[in-house]
Amino acid sequence: MARLPRVNLPGIAQHVIQRGNNRQACFYEHTDYKVYLDKLREYSQKYHVEIHAFILMTNHTHLLLTPTTSNGISQLMQALGRYYVRYFNTRHNRTGTLWEGRYKAALIDCDRYFLTVMRYIELNPVRAGMVTNPAQYPWSSYQENALGKNIKMISYHPCYLALSKNEITRREAYLTLFEQQISEQRVQEIRESTYYAWVIGDADFSQQITSLSGRRCSPSQRGGDHKSDNFRKEQHKGKGQE
Repeated sequence: MARLPRVNLPGIAQHVIQRGNNRQACFYEHTDYKVYLDKLREYSQKYHVEIHAFILMTNHTHLLLTPTTSNGISQLMQALGRYYVRYFNTRHNRTGTLWEGRYKAALIDCDRYFLTVMRYIELNPVRAGMVTNPAQYPWSSYQENALGKNIKMISYHPCYLALSKNEITRREAYLTLFEQQISEQRVQEIRESTYYAWVIGDADFSQQITSLSGRRCSPSQRGGDHKSDNFRKEQHKGKGQE
């Protein structure tokens, strides 16, 4: 099944994934992570995209973004991707592609799913077995959202701010959310929705986005290829690393 075209609507948050080609590493050293984050901040400001959460894994990245224009995220990801490939190839004396095709993205039903997607992103290194606690992983928005480290690019989403009016109790409330495990079913739902450019949300949200975008935003009733053996095998290879 061909992947659906992405939907970009101003003011609606998106979960964005960009993966290294053939799952190869796209960060070798600390400088690589820092350069990526510096340019992410620069281009997010240039194209008016808010950054709520991020994680830079060894061979892929996750971003939680809200655009203020219909093409803001596309412009951000294109500019960031092009710059970083040039930098990475020069820095590490290599040639050729770095990213695995186009980035993948899904709109989020923020009222019901936003904080879950935030935790999903920031728990990536735990699921991958790299750390036992997200606080141990440095290249993550958890350092700001949960621990209070100042990361200038982070913009607080209303769903995060609603946890508390007080900054300290807000972070405490956010930390408490991590005591609740995200179910495997929910993890799989986020993965599949992002991979296939569906929405991360309930039926009402899906119908709303379908009406606005003019294209289907959820799997067909019969399930389609997202239950195929090939898809399951692909997901199994990446299990715990997304």
